[in-house]
Amino acid sequence: MTKKLNRGRRVALFLLFLLLSLSLLTVPVSADGGSGEADAVAPSPRAAVGSVDTSGGKISYTLPGVPSRSVWAHKRLTLKVNGRTLSEPALVMNGITYLPMRAFLGAFGVNMSYSSASRTATVNSAGLSISVTDGAFVTYANDRALFSFSPATLMSNGRMYVPASALTKAVGIGSGRVTASEAVYSGALKPLTRGSAYYREDELLWLARIISAEARGESLIGQIAVGNVILNRVRSSAFPNTIWGVIFDRRYGVQFSPVANGTIYNDPAYTSVLAAKICLEGTRLSGETLYFLNPRAAHSPWIVNNRKYAYTIINHDFYY
Repeated sequence: MTKKLNRGRRVALFLLFLLLSLSLLTVPVSADGGSGEADAVAPSPRAAVGSVDTSGGKISYTLPGVPSRSVWAHKRLTLKVNGRTLSEPALVMNGITYLPMRAFLGAFGVNMSYSSASRTATVNSAGLSISVTDGAFVTYANDRALFSFSPATLMSNGRMYVPASALTKAVGIGSGRVTASEAVYSGALKPLTRGSAYYREDELLWLARIISAEARGESLIGQIAVGNVILNRVRSSAFPNTIWGVIFDRRYGVQFSPVANGTIYNDPAYTSVLAAKICLEGTRLSGETLYFLNPRAAHSPWIVNNRKYAYTIINHDFYY
């Protein structure tokens, strides 16, 4: 009886370990938690964390959270916009510069509203629409998806802090100048080109379809990684130079199983459309990965035997 109990305990511990390991790879579009900004008060891959799974010898690609919501727990930079020093500082978290959304946009005459129920800051003025949710890795601006390798965060002072790369892109002023003591930005407001004009409809559709067919239901970062492979192939001289051409390439046989089984024609999931937009914005996880496979379903060892391994996300191994 004791041996049976010990065996059952070991099985339970193994299943718990497996569940925790998988949870590390889930990257939400937004996360729960935190307090709200008072309504009445006025993206490099190197930031991602690679953790080694010693049991399998593979590199699991994960994203960091913000270690503390206290402004005083992070390096503070004097924030200047068009020669004016703002009362709120910029912060450095996970090696990324963050900007206080309300104060930064206010310097351009743009007003922000905040919903404590959804913990979402929004802008709808001057030809600019922005939506940022506490814990989200995606900033939505003029129907475009701006991904950051560290999440937007509602800090303990009640201010929404957003990665500078996303916020400056949304208002069209460039990356600015960041030193050890200050973050300086200048320029006139130039709202981001709207998604309907920026994304080519056919490219977005086919990229979203292949992402959905290959990685539907996986974490957002896993779907981005699949999209990266497609676009890396488009840029490579070894493959066709269009998204459609890469997906339906038959030079050395069918390249992707969804083409063979017909699931490529299914309507893509919402998160796959989001991942496709993020990829088309230029987000790249790690170098020039050109191949991926599900090691539990792959029938050919060619990729494993001939290509350099990069990392693993949920069901897929990625190779250069």
